[in-house]
Amino acid sequence: MTMAENMTTHSLAASSVKLPSGKLLINGELVEPLGSANMIHAIDPATGHTIMSFAACGSDDVDRAVKAARACFESRAWQTMRPLDRGRLLEKLALLVEQHRDELAALESLDSGKLLAVTNAIDLQFTIDGLRYFGGWASKINGEYVTHNPLVPEDAIYRAYTQRRPVGVIGGITPWNFPIGQAIQKLAPAIAFGCTVVLKPSEESSLTTLRLGELIAEAGFPAGAVNIITGYGAEAGSALVDHPQVSKIAFTGSTATGQRILAASAATMKRVTLELGGKSPTIVLADADLERAIPGAAAAIFSNSGQICTAGSRLLVEAPVYDQVMDGICRIADDLQLGSQFDAATQIGPLISSRQRERVSSLVETGKKEGATALSGGKSGDGDGWFYRPTVLADVSRDMTVMREEIFGPVVCAMRVEHPADFVSLANDTPFGLAASIWTSNLDRAHILAERIDAGTVWLNTHNILDLAMPFGGSKMSGLGREFGTEAVHAFTEPKAVCMRLEGAGAFG
Repeated sequence: MTMAENMTTHSLAASSVKLPSGKLLINGELVEPLGSANMIHAIDPATGHTIMSFAACGSDDVDRAVKAARACFESRAWQTMRPLDRGRLLEKLALLVEQHRDELAALESLDSGKLLAVTNAIDLQFTIDGLRYFGGWASKINGEYVTHNPLVPEDAIYRAYTQRRPVGVIGGITPWNFPIGQAIQKLAPAIAFGCTVVLKPSEESSLTTLRLGELIAEAGFPAGAVNIITGYGAEAGSALVDHPQVSKIAFTGSTATGQRILAASAATMKRVTLELGGKSPTIVLADADLERAIPGAAAAIFSNSGQICTAGSRLLVEAPVYDQVMDGICRIADDLQLGSQFDAATQIGPLISSRQRERVSSLVETGKKEGATALSGGKSGDGDGWFYRPTVLADVSRDMTVMREEIFGPVVCAMRVEHPADFVSLANDTPFGLAASIWTSNLDRAHILAERIDAGTVWLNTHNILDLAMPFGGSKMSGLGREFGTEAVHAFTEPKAVCMRLEGAGAFG
């Protein structure tokens, strides 16, 4: 199929996608922004055409959303709601998302450029699973009984225990590469553990979060429990971070923005969870099963057009199999079909925006100037959309810009590793520490390497596999804190210690 035919298919599919109203969700109602808000244009990355427009909220809209969340959090009804009933709210929303699954998947694809097969099978499944997973957690939060040892011995008995108490109002700020999944990643544990939420999606992909707001209203969440506002980071995002009634910011996005959030949060001592950038190594040892390792390494970087924080963007290959691995990955890169996210034949869709494509292109050109060789790709794709060819860069060194900075595109930088002892230092020679993968048939080497690599997640003979029960987050410049699993309990609650001196103990001998 030619690109022109591909885009004809795209136009037919895009025209049938159901769009949200564009209204904000504040205090349980779908409302218009205050005053005459500026508008943000949602752009289809495959064509550059405007899908619809929605409000760029200012500080006044943020303020009323936060106040609604705070009023709900402090209300008697919310404070005394049974954890089981908070879990039921999440289950109601899961049922509605399930009912509208195809509609939401199509909307996610149109807005973000993600392949429809991926949004349906992965993004929407993660969303549904996330709601149910944390819905189940809601009734399972327990404190501890503490054996008390008073500093001053006396003839008295003490009893002490801890409670896990919700942090308060959560400001959730989500990225453009996994919009609806990330919204649930912030919303579901917050509600499960008794917090209330103000969500601000990325201005580059807000449509499924706006539609989610409509479903939340339909599900009958208490007024103010979840609020959704849209806008730019510099305005709405900053107002959310700076608001004194927000207790915690849960952010996923770039390291630079995360650093600004961390600095700004100090003024009000907000708690933060920051899931930031990555420059993850994919390590292929000479004893790896190359029939699995080669397509696995390719998928690690080219999936979602490389727009994944855990993308395996640094390929470290043991010398004896370097040429074979490079030949295989280049063949895959050359054969990947670019095109409409709605066409079943498409294997790699567009980047999110023209700005992102310019960034990817600029970094690749910088890599070439510094001595890297583009064995595959290295240029934009055909058509009006923001496509970029899957790119394999060889002849790179650890000091090159492309090896130090997160590109966030379908670009892998490959190094031949002559001495196995160098794998650990090369893998850790990055300011990031989010993820890594190791491809080998030797379990001893796999576990030894996994122990020594400084990353929040290490995959063995696979890559980019997430599980809601497995903690997720990074070290170094990849962020602070963890999400998912039991770590989410600590992310959205804080311990309170209660100690009591028992009177009249002597009356019983």
